[in-house]
Formats: sequence, structure tokens, C-alpha cells
Amino acid sequence: MSPAPGSIIRIESFKHDHSLHRIWDKTTLIHSSDAVVIGGNDRVKVTEADGREWRTREPAICTFGRGQWFNTIAMIRDDGIYYYCNIGSPFSLKGNLLSYIDYDLDVKVFPDMTYTILDEEEFLLHSKQMNYPPFVVERVQTALREVLDWVRLRRGPFQNGFVQRWYERYLLVREDEE
Repeated sequence: MSPAPGSIIRIESFKHDHSLHRIWDKTTLIHSSDAVVIGGNDRVKVTEADGREWRTREPAICTFGRGQWFNTIAMIRDDGIYYYCNIGSPFSLKGNLLSYIDYDLDVKVFPDMTYTILDEEEFLLHSKQMNYPPFVVERVQTALREVLDWVRLRRGPFQNGFVQRWYERYLLVREDEE
């Protein structure tokens, strides 16, 4: 059973070898269904695998589609919405812990919907070092194409109004818990 909207969840990402990659300390669950989990956070503490800590600078809406090999973080800035798309395994939500395996590749999408693919070298290096199975490499490549299609077609979190609508809901849910 999923936590209720307004619950605080922790997001943890790991690498293929099960080593810790990154932790987002607190994200407010906004919506959970059979299709998607959506959360929001603002100035949340992030802990890196090496113990380094930092805080995000702006409110963000995080979208995790069930069964999808990517997730999106929409960062709400003064000059528009920026997206950071992590290519990774489908997530698991157990209790108040959401986790997934980060497969290195990322897509940064700008407010004008142009994008940059990041960490291709890291993906190639880790796929050799950690011996990614062929089906994982294939799923990662498929997920990358899927993200780019979604950006081009303005699907899911890239739709006009999607982030604003969920950010308004986040503010309401967050107020209820304060």
C-alpha cells in the first residue's frame, strides 16, 4: 500500500552494483496511482555517495511512471521550467522509501524544450565495469529514445500546464501538513 498524499518519502538511487548513488532526504508525496507517483520538494537536502551534502535551489516536481526506465525532475525557476531526466530502472516504493537504479544517462531539457544528453561516457564506462546485461543496455537505450519522444511530443511531465498543476497541488498538500 502506498503512503497517502502529504506523506514524506525519501528517494534513494543506487548504481547497478547496488552501491549508493544519491539520496533526496524529503519529498512530499502528491499523488500515487497504478500509473504514476508524483512528489514535490523545495530546497531539499541531497546526499551524494561520497557523503557530500547540498540543497536543491528551487521547487521541483518529480514524476515516476510505473514500469518506466526513466524519471523526471521538473525544476521551477524564474526563467522557466528545466527538466532533469534520469535514465534508470523502474522504481520501487516500499513504505516511505522510493528507490531505483540510476543507469548514468541523463537528459537535461530547457524551457524551450531543447535538450542535452549527459553522461554518455559514464554509461559506457559503467556498462563495462559493472557488466550491464544486454537487456539493461537495450532498456536504457529505449528509455533514452522514449524521453526524447516525450519531449518532442510534449507528453507526460512535458505537457503544457502539467508541472504548474502539480506544483499548485504540492503547495496545498504541503500546507495541510504544516
